[in-house]
Amino acid sequence: MAFEVSIAMSMASLLLVLSCGTAMVGPGSSANFDELFRPSWALDHFIYQGDLLELKLDNHSGAGFESKSKYLFGKVTAQIKLVEGDSAGTVTAFYMSSDGPAHNEFDFEFLGNVTGEPYLLQTNVYVNGVGNREERLNLWFDPTKGFHSYSILWNQRQVLFLVDETPIRVHTNLEHKGIPFPKDQAMGVYSSIWNADDWATQGGRVKTDWSHAPFIASYKAFEIDACECPVPTAAVDNVKRCSSSWGKQYWWDKPSLSELTLHQTHQLLWVRAKHLVYDYCTDTARFVVTPVECDNHRR
Repeated sequence: MAFEVSIAMSMASLLLVLSCGTAMVGPGSSANFDELFRPSWALDHFIYQGDLLELKLDNHSGAGFESKSKYLFGKVTAQIKLVEGDSAGTVTAFYMSSDGPAHNEFDFEFLGNVTGEPYLLQTNVYVNGVGNREERLNLWFDPTKGFHSYSILWNQRQVLFLVDETPIRVHTNLEHKGIPFPKDQAMGVYSSIWNADDWATQGGRVKTDWSHAPFIASYKAFEIDACECPVPTAAVDNVKRCSSSWGKQYWWDKPSLSELTLHQTHQLLWVRAKHLVYDYCTDTARFVVTPVECDNHRR
């Protein structure tokens, strides 16, 4: 990828600039699994059927995969069909995360349920290693009957969680109020399925029924349109390279993406009014003092 670089820029700085670039897969263009990802554990629990990937959970193991590269800002999407039938105790996750104890992380976690009861979609945001920002909602469709797209859009102004392009959660940059925002750690993209019957279904009261195993989560149409950072570098350099500068305009820095559109605002309000079942900001039993960002984020 070419960048406009002044003559005065040192060779060391030039190498840092070139260590990040835009990912090959753009909006509306999906990729096969092995173009962007690799298995990270339990390779024998992967099933490939053409463009379709299936992850299997049984009483021996779950399975997981990770992106080959790390990214800073942009959008990642996967189309997922969740475990059909009795999925109680199982969790299927699709998320982004950086490394280390002070990591940043954006989570989709799909919490299974007994047959006939709805999946719960839990989202969470970690900033500098601190999470505890869970929200849960019921989806407005059955996620086990077909594929639906789940996306994370991330720029320096907001983190946006989308389901079939409908916003379900926004985490806004409130650094001007002294609240940290995840903007300087490159993240990998991950997914996994595992047994979490100690907490996933009705607080752990309903356990996994292994007579229904294997539990299968299916994936297709992976999309990543983001700033790729394959070489570990200083955080400040990542931010510079993946922001619009040196004559390069990145789509995620467009003013139109600094906040929700009016239509998206209405969609988010509808989701929260009709489908939100848990919001950490209103959990006074858990938080004696309301988390500082709760009075400022768009609810």
